[in-house]
Amino acid sequence: MTENSLVYVGDPMCSWCYGFGVPLQELLQQLPGVPLAMVLGGLRAYNKEVMPDSLKTTLHHHWEEVTKRSGKPFGTGQFDREGYIYDTEPACRAVVTIRTHAAERTLAMYHAVQHAFYAEGRDITQTNVLADVWQEVENELSDSKILGDARFSKDAFLEAFESESIKVQTRNDFAMVQQWGIRGFPALIAVVNGEAQLVANGYLEADEMLERVQQVFASAEN
Repeated sequence: MTENSLVYVGDPMCSWCYGFGVPLQELLQQLPGVPLAMVLGGLRAYNKEVMPDSLKTTLHHHWEEVTKRSGKPFGTGQFDREGYIYDTEPACRAVVTIRTHAAERTLAMYHAVQHAFYAEGRDITQTNVLADVWQEVENELSDSKILGDARFSKDAFLEAFESESIKVQTRNDFAMVQQWGIRGFPALIAVVNGEAQLVANGYLEADEMLERVQQVFASAEN
């Protein structure tokens, strides 16, 4: 019996990854029961340089293209803060924190961090903002009784987020992605019985991804 799964490689501060959430959700709806693992890419991890105006212009151009393809909303003010440093490591580490301590909510946290940054213009390079985002995710899930009594509090998030263990796990994700040779995000990998094949490296619509994934899954059965 074949064991099929998917691996999604992305970064919460990658705009094409933000848009990719739309076709990804459509794909997952068409593949019920196929597990999805999340690996964080580290688009601009550990960056220490203040963001230049030229990069802001480039990114805003990308955002216009993302909106055209996905329809995802973009707010304003993300880069208006004095001395803004575009470091994606904290956002990635926040997702790794949830993947470690509340694994079933990993994708929900990933999308919530993206929404906070792109749609609401919040500074997700800041620890307190990321903790607030998790609190909002947990509150929403608790209200809908998805989590039941299993809660991972804001204080627990902060403690885990600052731990050396989570920092190491985050660095390991970045290193793994480099070893795989993935240089751009988003990326989607289909895995069959431990054998991995890249099916998307960049934004793709759900129907095209589905066709590629099904081909990989089917080839293992023949």
